[in-house]
Formats: sequence, structure tokens, C-alpha cells
Amino acid sequence: MNTRRITTALATLVGAALLSAAVPAAGYAAAAGSTPAATTGARALAETRNPKTIKPADYNQARSILANAGSQTAAKSHPVHGKDDVPVNYGTNLLTAARDEFRQADRGLPAKDKKSDMSIPHYNAVHSAAKAMGIDRW
Repeated sequence: MNTRRITTALATLVGAALLSAAVPAAGYAAAAGSTPAATTGARALAETRNPKTIKPADYNQARSILANAGSQTAAKSHPVHGKDDVPVNYGTNLLTAARDEFRQADRGLPAKDKKSDMSIPHYNAVHSAAKAMGIDRW
């Protein structure tokens, strides 16, 4: 038999054995609560979950906040009307597009004048828009 094939097969078996031993142990530790950091992180994530839907008025208010702050993406987006609710991804997409746009526009500013890689007024606008929609994570 070819030495190279034996070496490859052996390495595959060893790798699989290591994975099968490590994964259940990590899963058990997290389930048993013996990793406080993981448990705390999961609890914090559950407390900051986004809503499933957003009211159109809240989306439109956030859109206006971002457009007034200078976001061309928000200015070009259409206001929502004629619907009871919109999916939360409408809001998260609006926030991420504006954030990325602001970061690009503010890249030349000195670090002391920025927060999260954008100017402080842009940062405040993005967070104000997120709050208007009830979105914590985007």
C-alpha cells in the first residue's frame, strides 16, 4: 500500500477522533452551565434580541433621521406605507447601509473625532434610528 495513502488515512482518523471527543465535551460543558462566560453571553444575547417586525411609522422615522444626517442610501429608499408591519431586516439593512456609508465618508477624520469609525454626529444618528425602530443588533 502507498505510504502517502496510509499517512492521509491515519491523519483523517486522528482528526475525526479528536473532533468527536472535543465537540460533545464542549456541548456538555455549555449545557451544564460550567462555562459562565458562554451562559452570560447567551443571556445577554437573549435580552438584546431584535423584534421580528417593525411598525412602518418607526421605520419611516429612522429613515428620516438617517437621511437628514446625510445618508444617500436612506434618502433614496422608499417610505413604507400601506402595511401593518415590515420585517426587521428592512431596518437592519437600512442601519448597516447607513453605517457603512458614514464610515466610508468619515474615514479621513482624526480618531479623536470618531466613534465606531464614524463621526460622532453620524454615530448618534445611526443609534437614534436604531432606537426608533427598537433594534439593538444590526
